[in-house]
Amino acid sequence: MNDMAPLSGPAPRPRAGRPTREQAQARQDELLDTALDHFLAKGFELATIEAIAQAVGMTKRTVYAKFADKEALFRAAVNRAVERYWVSPERIAATDCGDIEQTLIAIARLRIDEVRTANGLRLQRIIATESYRFPDLYLLAYERGALPVIRFLAGLLTRETAAGRLAVAEPEKAATLFMSMVVSAPARVIIAGADLSEAEIDERLHFAVDLFLNGARPR
Repeated sequence: MNDMAPLSGPAPRPRAGRPTREQAQARQDELLDTALDHFLAKGFELATIEAIAQAVGMTKRTVYAKFADKEALFRAAVNRAVERYWVSPERIAATDCGDIEQTLIAIARLRIDEVRTANGLRLQRIIATESYRFPDLYLLAYERGALPVIRFLAGLLTRETAAGRLAVAEPEKAATLFMSMVVSAPARVIIAGADLSEAEIDERLHFAVDLFLNGARPR
C-alpha cells in the first residue's frame, strides 16, 4: 500500500474582491481624465476608444460597458472637468471685502487661478477646439463657470450704484464686459501656453480694474 500522501498542487490564488466604491470611482475618474487628455491631443475625430482604453489599462469592452460610444465618453469627460472647474458660491462671496476695487481684483484673480490649474487648462482648450461640434458643452461650461461670477458682480455693481459710488445702468452687461476685459484676455494668453508671472498678472489686473472703475464712476 502506498502510504505517501499525494502531492498537492499550487495553492489556489485568492479571488480578487470587488473594488470598493472609492476604488471604482477613482478608476472612473482616471478613465475620464485620460480620455480628456487623449481628446485634447488627438481631437474628437481622431481619438479612439481603443487608444483611450489602452492608455488607462482597460479593455474596450470595459469602456463600452460604461459608455455607449465615443461621444458619450467625451461628454462625460468634459462634464467631469466642468464640475471640477466650478467655483462654489461661498468662495465667490468670500471675495467681497467691502471695497469694490479690492473685491474686483480678488474675483478676477480667483477666475484666472482656476484657468491656470491643469484641469482648467484642459477644459478651456478642449472647449476651444470642439465647441463647434458640441455647443451645449460650451454653454454648460459658461453656465457653471462664468455666469455665477457675472451675477455676483452684477449684484456688487447694483449695490455700489445704489450707494452712489458707481453709476452703472446695466449691471449684468457691465459685469459681462468686466469679465471679458479683465479675465478673458490674460486667460487666452495662459491657455495658449505662455503662462504669465504673478507680477504680470497683478499688473494686468490692477490696470484693467482701474480702467473699468474709472468708466463706471459717476460723472
